[in-house]
Amino acid sequence: MIIYPAIDLKDGLCVRLLRGDLEAATVFNDDPGNQAGAFAAAGFEWIHVVDLNGAVEGRPVNSEAVVQIIGATSSPVQLGGGIRDEVGVERWLEQGVSRVVLGTIALRDPELVKSLCTRFPQRIAVGIDARAGMVAVEGWTETSDVTAIDLARRFEDAGAAAIIYTDIDRDGMMSGPNVGATANLARALSTPVIASGGVSCLEDLAALKAIAAEGVEGVIVGRALYDGRVDPQAALALLAA
Repeated sequence: MIIYPAIDLKDGLCVRLLRGDLEAATVFNDDPGNQAGAFAAAGFEWIHVVDLNGAVEGRPVNSEAVVQIIGATSSPVQLGGGIRDEVGVERWLEQGVSRVVLGTIALRDPELVKSLCTRFPQRIAVGIDARAGMVAVEGWTETSDVTAIDLARRFEDAGAAAIIYTDIDRDGMMSGPNVGATANLARALSTPVIASGGVSCLEDLAALKAIAAEGVEGVIVGRALYDGRVDPQAALALLAA
């Protein structure tokens, strides 16, 4: 199982939110490139980046910070937030992003996302963020009437690299991941699932590792790494064992 350390960008800074609330941001590093380098030096294989402002505004906002991250490390970067069209996908792949995460557009225009998955094999991930099981979009400001499982099933056999599933109510709360919902989603799909939201300790990682056989191939960890609740070496060793 792969650990994806998270760099969430707001106004050019590395922050963590509580349940996606932009007004409840804690700044952990004012140098995104420095943070990316630190994660790479710790031994993490990937870096997960989200343009929080972009997710709300529907366009890239923290582009300069993303470029800094790409330039600061040779680790592959997975980027989401505000990427809503083919031009945006092409731009970031050309600039060195290894995988683009498409969220809002996956609900609004699933056929476009499917075509991009075909055009860029294993370089497109579908981001599905859910509140009480229902898909939320536009930087989590709008909740739809589509369930996470129903949306994920639309991309079966499309060639997506992964479904990134975030339980919004757990995000940043340090209350543990929603293991049950993640397992249910993974069982319903053949596409690999990456879990996100709520990881607070090694025990949480162990609980997710226990459902890896269901199709959960990775986990995104944010606040727990920044505040020291999860030691990078111990986490990497646990999931590699």
